[in-house]
Amino acid sequence: MEIAFVLGLLVLAIALFAWEVVSVDILTLLLLLTLTVSGILTPAEAFSGLSSEVIIVLASIFVMSGALQVTGVLNAVGSGLRRFAGNSVNRLLVVVMGGSGAVSGFMNNTTVTAMLLQPVISLARNMKVPPSRLLMPLAFASIMGGTCTLIGTSTNVAVSGYIARAGLQPLNLFEITPVGIAVLIVGTLYMLLVGQRLLPRHKEQDLNEEYEMREYLSEILVVENSNLIGQKIFESDLAKKNFRILKVIRGNEEFAPDNQTQIMANDVLLIEGNVKGLLEAKEARNVEIRRDLKLSDLDVKEKDIRIAEALLTPKSSLARRTLRETNFQHRFGLTVLAIFRHGQPLRNQLSDVRLRFGDVLLVQGHIERLKDFRRHPDLWILEEISPSKFSKRKGWYTVAFFTAAVVASAMNWLPLSVAILGAAVLTLLFRCLTVEEAYEHIDWRLLILIGGMTSYGLAMQKTHADEFLANGIVNLMSPVGVIGVMAGLFLLTVALTVPLSNAAAALVVLPVALQTATKLDADPRTFGIAIMLAASISFIGPFEPACLLVYGPGKYKFRDFVIIGAGLTLVLMVVVMILIPLLWPISVSRP
Repeated sequence: MEIAFVLGLLVLAIALFAWEVVSVDILTLLLLLTLTVSGILTPAEAFSGLSSEVIIVLASIFVMSGALQVTGVLNAVGSGLRRFAGNSVNRLLVVVMGGSGAVSGFMNNTTVTAMLLQPVISLARNMKVPPSRLLMPLAFASIMGGTCTLIGTSTNVAVSGYIARAGLQPLNLFEITPVGIAVLIVGTLYMLLVGQRLLPRHKEQDLNEEYEMREYLSEILVVENSNLIGQKIFESDLAKKNFRILKVIRGNEEFAPDNQTQIMANDVLLIEGNVKGLLEAKEARNVEIRRDLKLSDLDVKEKDIRIAEALLTPKSSLARRTLRETNFQHRFGLTVLAIFRHGQPLRNQLSDVRLRFGDVLLVQGHIERLKDFRRHPDLWILEEISPSKFSKRKGWYTVAFFTAAVVASAMNWLPLSVAILGAAVLTLLFRCLTVEEAYEHIDWRLLILIGGMTSYGLAMQKTHADEFLANGIVNLMSPVGVIGVMAGLFLLTVALTVPLSNAAAALVVLPVALQTATKLDADPRTFGIAIMLAASISFIGPFEPACLLVYGPGKYKFRDFVIIGAGLTLVLMVVVMILIPLLWPISVSRP
C-alpha cells in the first residue's frame, strides 16, 4: 500500500507539473506535506533536502551569476562575440554557440541565455540575419554547456548530492568535462549542418506589421463637462474599457501620459481600442471623435516615446496574472499594444490575457522609462536602449573570486560548497552587488523543487518503491543487457523532462536507476551519471526555461523545437551512451 501510495503520488505530481495548475514550488511543498502527514516521512526527513549542502551550492552559484550580471561581465562577453563573429553566418553561429556553451559551463544556463539574448538579437540585426537563426542555437548551446562541469547546471549539483547521500563518491568538478565538450562540439556541428537547414528564417518586419496591428487609432477631444475630467488616465473610464491611451495633446504641448497624468477639459487624447466602446463614449457626450489614423502615422520617436519588445522573465511576478490584475499601466508606466505568444500575436482583450513566462509584450513608453527595464525582475526590454557598462573593478573582483573558488574546489583544497559560498560572500563584502540584489537573483522555486524531490527520493527508498520499480525493469529488460537497461532508463529520463524540469526528472529516475544497477551487479554511480546527462540533453519541445526565453523573441512555433530538438536529442544520446562505458566502469569491481 505504501508503494502504491508513493507511486500514485508521483503520477499525480507529474500530471500537475505538466498542467501547471499551481507553481512548482507550491506543488513540491504540498508533496512533502502529504508524505509527512501520511507518516511515510518524518518532518526531519521531509525537509532534509531543503537543508542539504546542494542547496548552499546552488544558492551561491545564483549569487555569483547575479554578480557577473550586475557588474556587466556578461555584457562584455556579448560584446566580445561581436568582434569574433565577422561577416559569416556560419562563423557567427559557431561563435554564439561556443561562447554561450563555454560560459554556461560555470553558470546557470537560463541566466546565460537571458544575458546574451539582447546582444545576439542586436548582432543578428546588424548583420541583417534573422534572429530566429541564432536564438535557438544560443539556448541549446547554453544547455549543452551545462554538461561540461559539475556546477554547469543545477541538475548536476542535485544528482551529485543525491549520489553522495546514497553512500557513493560525489562527482568531481571537472569529471564530466570530456563528455560535456563532446556534447557541445557534436551539438554545434549538428546545428551547423542540419539545424541551419531546418531553422525558420523570419524576416525582420516593422513592429506594427509584425504584431498585425490593424486597428485604427483615434484622436478624441475631451469635451467640457465630461465626467472624464479630473480622472487619472490609467484609472479612467477609458482605461476600464480597455482603451490604450498613447499620447496627450494639451494646447501646444504633446506628451506620453504617466501614472499621475489627469485628464483635463479640451485635452486631445490619442487612443487605441474597441470601436464599439468608443462610440459608446461619444454617445455619453464624454468625447468627440476627431479623426482616425494608423499606428504607423504616430511619430513616436521625436518625442522620446519608443515602441519596444519586452520579455516576461522567468521570475516575473506578472506570470499567471492579467494586465488588469497587475494594474500594468499604472504600475509600470508603459502601454501594452500587443502580446506575442507561441508564434502568434494576441490582439484582443489584452487586459484579460493571463501572461506566461516567455511572452513578449509590445510596449510603448518614454525612453527613460524603458531604460528602467533593461534588467528588471519582471520585464526585460529586448532592444539595447542603454546597455549596462562593465564595471572594471567590481567585475574583475567577481571573476577573480569565482575563479579562485573553481580552482580551490578542483584542486581539492576546499569542498565545493565552502569554496563557492566563500566566493559569494566575498562579492557581497566587496560590494560587487548588494544583499538585496543577491536575494533577488536566487531562484527560490528551483531550490524548493530540488530539495523537495530529493526528499521524495528518500520516500521511495523507505517504502522500497525504488526496489519495486527496479525489479520490474530488470525482469523486463534484462535480455538486452546492462547497456540496454541503462539506455532504457536514459530514454525514460529524457521523456520525463517534458512534463517535469530537468532536475526533477533526474531525481525521480535516480533512485530507481541506482537500485536497478545494484540488482544487475553494475556500478550504481555510472548509472547515476547516465541519468544526470540524460536530463541535460533533452531538447524535445521548448520546455526548458532557456528555450522558453527564446521562444517569443525568435518567433518560433512549437513544431520548430520538436523537429530540430528531437534530432539533436537522438544524436547526443548516441554520443553519451558511447562515451559513458569508456570513462566510467559499468561493472562493480570485486576484490
